[in-house]
Amino acid sequence: MVSKRMGLTAGALVAVPLALGPGAMAASTPAAASSGGTGAGVVTRVASAAADAGTTKPSVMRANRTAQQVLSSMTLQQRVGELLMMGNPATNPYLVTEQYIQKYHVGSVVLTGRSTYGTAHTNWLVGRLQSYTGTASTGGTKLVVAADQEGGYVQVLQGPGFSRMPTALYQGTHWSLGTIRSNAATWGGQLKSAGVNLDLAPVMDTVSQSFAPYNAPIGYYDREFGYTPYDVLMRGNAFANGLRDAGMGVTIKHFPGLGRVRGNTDTTSGVTDTVTTRYSSSIQPFAVGVRSGAEAVMVSTAYYKKIAPNPAAFSTSIMGTMLRGDLGFTGVIISDDLGNAKQVQAWSPGTRAVLFLQHGGNLILTVNPSTVPAMYNAVLSLAESSSSFRSKVNNSALHVLQLKARLGLIG
Repeated sequence: MVSKRMGLTAGALVAVPLALGPGAMAASTPAAASSGGTGAGVVTRVASAAADAGTTKPSVMRANRTAQQVLSSMTLQQRVGELLMMGNPATNPYLVTEQYIQKYHVGSVVLTGRSTYGTAHTNWLVGRLQSYTGTASTGGTKLVVAADQEGGYVQVLQGPGFSRMPTALYQGTHWSLGTIRSNAATWGGQLKSAGVNLDLAPVMDTVSQSFAPYNAPIGYYDREFGYTPYDVLMRGNAFANGLRDAGMGVTIKHFPGLGRVRGNTDTTSGVTDTVTTRYSSSIQPFAVGVRSGAEAVMVSTAYYKKIAPNPAAFSTSIMGTMLRGDLGFTGVIISDDLGNAKQVQAWSPGTRAVLFLQHGGNLILTVNPSTVPAMYNAVLSLAESSSSFRSKVNNSALHVLQLKARLGLIG
């Protein structure tokens, strides 16, 4: 998601190769790692400042076992609901949120708009939303509660208890890796105290300095951590590690990158990247983010002309071959907004949801709650009639439940 421009106030990877595909050439220096264009580049060494993930979560195996147990007790309707993340204003409970959690078994919420009420009020709001969950609605699990808390123009939660965060570009060009990580840990702790458990950050998109002014979704808002893949992967990973230090879930975005498009998919249709390939160096920050333990990866809705004919969120080549295959990602694949975004208005809400799941996605994000019934009913109807699609639903629900187990939202 890309939020409206507002007034501004000022990893974990040990020395192992990141194979991005056949014939990829290793880049062992910052200069090689940051080369532009579509050449195959692989980061094989990341500085020690980014080498410690600092996580203290339960083991992945334990989380997976817990998730499997919960999945086995859920109805198909509850499993479908686990695949939906609906928008709720960051200020107060929306009128239909309780109804949709209970009727459509919605398992995740994203806080939308802007709030200046502070951590105490946000904690009250999240507590209210969590009170709508239960055995009948969400299979006894709590909600994943997400927020766009990047900094600068994209900071949904503000006010008493929340620090004013500078833009990613400011962080990346003025602060050391240690300072970025330390501040991100502070910000992550503030989110955690407010009841939020998943940050839709950091941005891992790379925008060249010359193109940044023309790049509506990222460069225009200074959302990039730097102007080369190396700068982005180092600084974005430091931000992610800081969030993990605070026990927050991390979402790297917007795979496979929005740094080479002009239009903003939220407000423009037909947004197309004509440069990025399967092995572009701009994929490197995502590869490092995956190896560092990102719980979720957000996939963009832009077209990538040199990779696939469909938007990324409707592409097996991008979500399956590249993200699952080349990068080895095993966590939750979450969509960019499939509710209000102009980029996807050519498809009905139900079709958007089905296509995303059919092609490898797991968690459907819609900032527009009114699309939830159509999305839920379309997915449920196809799952009831198609065993192959039902398997995809079950697999995606398991991924979401694994995320919930890792975030302490089960039991």
